[in-house]
Amino acid sequence: MINMATEEMGQAIEEERRLQHLLLKSLLPKDDADERNCILEVRAGTGGEEASLFAMDIFKMYEKYAHKNGWKFEVVDIAQSDLKGYKEASAAIVGDGAFGKLKFESGIHRVQRVPVTEKSGRVHSSAVSVAILPQADEVDVQLKNEDLKIDTYRSSGSGGQHANTTNSAVRITHIPTGITVSIQNERSQHQNKARALKVLCAKLFEMERLRAHSTRSKLRSEQIGSGDRSERIRTYNFSQGRVTDHRVGITYHSIDDVMQGENLEVFIDALLLQQEMDAIATFSSSH
Repeated sequence: MINMATEEMGQAIEEERRLQHLLLKSLLPKDDADERNCILEVRAGTGGEEASLFAMDIFKMYEKYAHKNGWKFEVVDIAQSDLKGYKEASAAIVGDGAFGKLKFESGIHRVQRVPVTEKSGRVHSSAVSVAILPQADEVDVQLKNEDLKIDTYRSSGSGGQHANTTNSAVRITHIPTGITVSIQNERSQHQNKARALKVLCAKLFEMERLRAHSTRSKLRSEQIGSGDRSERIRTYNFSQGRVTDHRVGITYHSIDDVMQGENLEVFIDALLLQQEMDAIATFSSSH
């Protein structure tokens, strides 16, 4: 009888802890943007052509991950380098919870590998920046015509004769903030303008979200990173076949799987769990 009572007591204590955790979780402030679609931006950083080639690899990694999740991946714009890497690339990712899943991917992604341009076989370090922005609805951002400076010019990218002989590329500058968005991938000026406005709205919406968030809440998960592009978050070491996330200290030893969009959940789930635990700890200590 004593053993049975002890066992039941242990089970009751575990159940109480589980319910307390669920209760605390339900009390945490929710990020309203988590269920939204998102805009992905990838830019080559330090490392020249090798950085642009890695930017292309990272962009395609997220494209494969999006397809794996049943999301729609719409290329917005790509600016290619001389070796056909990506100096800059952006896409709209459409799917339930896309932003909530990918929001901690923002930051500096570093690569360590032998570049195709390296003849002596030395390993180089290069970097790309990734930004994940929640897609804005029309009601979220009100754009005034007088706040926009719209320029058109000839596309410099691929697209054949049509792209190079018409002013189809569009550059929109939001005068109050100085934010500039350039799109040249589509064949028509109208399509490029529509895509540029979508990206601009996402950038303005994210600016306002971060401003409001920082002024009203302390639950910002500083421990796992601010989401700032200047923060190095992950290293992809090809010579050793591993990927390391520096915020949660996790290393995954199959880099090919990660680059194919497989097993990114190893990092994404760990980051989401860390965010939850940090928020609960902060909430508990302040109440």
